[in-house]
Amino acid sequence: MPQVVPIELCEFVPIHCAAIGNFHTIGQPVACGHQGDPTMTDQIVMLNGPGDVTRFQVQDHRSAAPGRGEIRIRHEAIGTNFLDIYHRKGIYPMPSYPAVVGAEAAGVVAAVGPDVTDLKEGDRVAYAGPPVGAYCSTRIIAAERVIRLPDAVSAKTAASSLLKGMTAYMLLKKTCDVRDGSRILIHAAAGGLGSILVRWAKSLNATVIGTVSTPEKAVLAKSFGADHLIVWREADIVAEVQRLTNGNGVDVAIDGIGGDMLVKSLRSVRAFGMAVTIGQAAGPVPPVPVEELRPGKSLSHPSIMAWCADVARYREAAQAAVQAMEAGIVCQIAAEFSLADVARAHIEMESGRAAGSILLIP
Repeated sequence: MPQVVPIELCEFVPIHCAAIGNFHTIGQPVACGHQGDPTMTDQIVMLNGPGDVTRFQVQDHRSAAPGRGEIRIRHEAIGTNFLDIYHRKGIYPMPSYPAVVGAEAAGVVAAVGPDVTDLKEGDRVAYAGPPVGAYCSTRIIAAERVIRLPDAVSAKTAASSLLKGMTAYMLLKKTCDVRDGSRILIHAAAGGLGSILVRWAKSLNATVIGTVSTPEKAVLAKSFGADHLIVWREADIVAEVQRLTNGNGVDVAIDGIGGDMLVKSLRSVRAFGMAVTIGQAAGPVPPVPVEELRPGKSLSHPSIMAWCADVARYREAAQAAVQAMEAGIVCQIAAEFSLADVARAHIEMESGRAAGSILLIP
C-alpha cells in the first residue's frame, strides 16, 4: 500500500478582536453597531450552528463604542468567499455559536477609539482576513487591521478583491516565485480568485493556462488575459497541459477546486515544479500518494488566514493588493445582495454559476 501525504484543513489562528455583544468568533468577541443613538439600528447576520443557509439569522443590533486601538467602520460593501461557506458548513468549524462569518469588507470610519492616531472619522478603509465577523452593517475592529483606500479604489472593488488579491500575492510571490517566462496552471480561471490570479500572473509576464467549466467561462477567462483555456468537462486536463507545454508540464499549478483535481494538478506539473492546494469547492482533498511527487515535485497547502494573523505580513499583502487594484487587477462583481438576502448569496456562490465576486450590501 503506497504511503500517503494527508492534506489537512486549515485551522483558525487565535487572534485578538473586539466584542459582538455576547457572541464570540475568534479569540475575543467582535463588535458591530452603534452606541448611544437609539435611532440607529444595525443589522448583523448570526450563524446559529453549522449547516445549510437556514442556519443564518438576520438580527437588529447595537453595541459598544470602539475601545483603545479600535475603530468602528460603517460597511458599504461586504465581500463573500468560499471560506464563508466552509465556516457555515462547519468544514472549518467556528470556536462557538452563535457566530458571525465573513472575512472582508470596506466602508468608512465612523468612530475612533483612544490611541488611534493614523485614522479619523470619514476615512475610507477596508480589511480582510482574521478575525472573521464581517457580516454586519457596522463593526468594531482593531485599527491595525484596516487599510486606507486610495480615491481610485471604490468600496465595492475593495470588498470584492482585497482578500483575493492578498491570496494572489501570497501564492504568486511568497509560496511560489512566478516571474517572466513562468508557466502556470490556474484552475477556475473565470472565478473570483482565478480572475485575479490570471491578471496578476500576466502582469509578471507568465504564460497562463486556465481551466474552466464551460465554453462561456473560457471566453471570460480569455478576456482576463489567459493564454490557453481548457474546458475540463470536455478535455483531459493532464493531456492538454502536456500538449500545450510540449510534454514538459507547468512550473506551478494552483488548485482551489479540491476533490480529485489535486492529483491531476500534480500530474500537470514539471519535474521539480510545485502544485498548490488552496480550497475544496468540489469536496475534501483525498490523501495523495507519495509516488505522485516523483520526480522531485513539491506540494504546498498555504492558508491566507494563517498568513494574515501576523500583522506585518497582513499589511504587506494588503498594500500589495490595493496597489494591484489601482493597476486594474480586480475581481469583477457578479452579483449584489442585501444582508437580509445572505442565504440567496450563499446559494448563488455555492452553485458555481457566478463568474466573479458576490457582494453583500448593508
